[in-house]
Amino acid sequence: MSQNKVKQIHSFGQSIWLDFIDREIMASGKLKSLIDDDGVRGVTSNPAIFEKAITSSSDYDADISALADDGKTTEELFFSLAIKDIQKACDLFSGVYNEEVKGADGYVSLEVSPFLALKTDETIAQALKLWKAVDRENVMIKIPGTQPGLAAIRKTISEGLNINVTLLFGLPRYEEVTEAYISGLEDRVAAGKSVEGISSVASFFLSRIDVLVDPMLDEKGLGDLKGEVAIASAKKAYEIYKRVFSTERWEKLAAKGAKPQRLLWASTSSKNPAFKDTKYVEALIGADTVDTVPLETIEAFRDHGIAANVLSEGLDKATETLDRLKKAGIDIDKITQQLEDEGIDKFNKPFEKLLKAIEDQKAKV
Repeated sequence: MSQNKVKQIHSFGQSIWLDFIDREIMASGKLKSLIDDDGVRGVTSNPAIFEKAITSSSDYDADISALADDGKTTEELFFSLAIKDIQKACDLFSGVYNEEVKGADGYVSLEVSPFLALKTDETIAQALKLWKAVDRENVMIKIPGTQPGLAAIRKTISEGLNINVTLLFGLPRYEEVTEAYISGLEDRVAAGKSVEGISSVASFFLSRIDVLVDPMLDEKGLGDLKGEVAIASAKKAYEIYKRVFSTERWEKLAAKGAKPQRLLWASTSSKNPAFKDTKYVEALIGADTVDTVPLETIEAFRDHGIAANVLSEGLDKATETLDRLKKAGIDIDKITQQLEDEGIDKFNKPFEKLLKAIEDQKAKV
């Protein structure tokens, strides 16, 4: 029997995480089979995913009813529901987490409230609270890589949390995130604490870049670059990753047991129907990275994906792609800032809808 195509990806040093969670996928055994059969090595969640999970099934109704009278705010009630799911998923992935190299994988991500995306102190406080409440060493707390998020990332890393930095689109911001991570580890060392066992990923969002840039390309005579700008940006991010995590400064931390902050490819489903549905997954397979993939894209890759070690290939082409954009007057930094701003809004809206749905359910009690 030929090897599972999704599982093949791990042979090139990349971990596939599922970008989805709900109670049904855990209760039915489907998540366990994704771990066993497809080699899925982690889970990411976000407000939009939880909104879909809670509003599209009755699986949460009994818990909402049970929690409705204990004086929690609607947001606190939501986190009680989410924490229960995250704990269960963490337990399902404990075998992966405790493999020969403990902590190499097996993480489950829970995001702070999207309403805090531009609030440093509140983000720190909630991240610490969620970390304590989940109480699993393989949970990752998601913090947006906004300007105010940088100090929160540094502080929470210094406190020993696993952090998934989310909502990254631009290369300058990504480099700032690596600085926040390294500085947080250095703060921890300076306080006489161990940096072993701390894990972090930097989630670089892909397809949304092309959705915004591609319509601009034809009018600039750059139609051949459609669907290529996000991939070029990701390859340049990988170049930054390799540079940052090979410096003398980094080696001092590595000698104390620190792990590099892996790049994670997010938003990996093709939004353009003209593109192959496994396009972004196939283009960015490479060592020491993570790809968080929706269920339908995992199924598509299992059926017809091509696994090959390609991430380090075509770096000159990636540089040329971004140079051509610049020469044509397309400001990629401005575009990525717009995407960050819109991304905050894209998570706020489903979170508002989610809280409203919980309110409605509470009213029925």
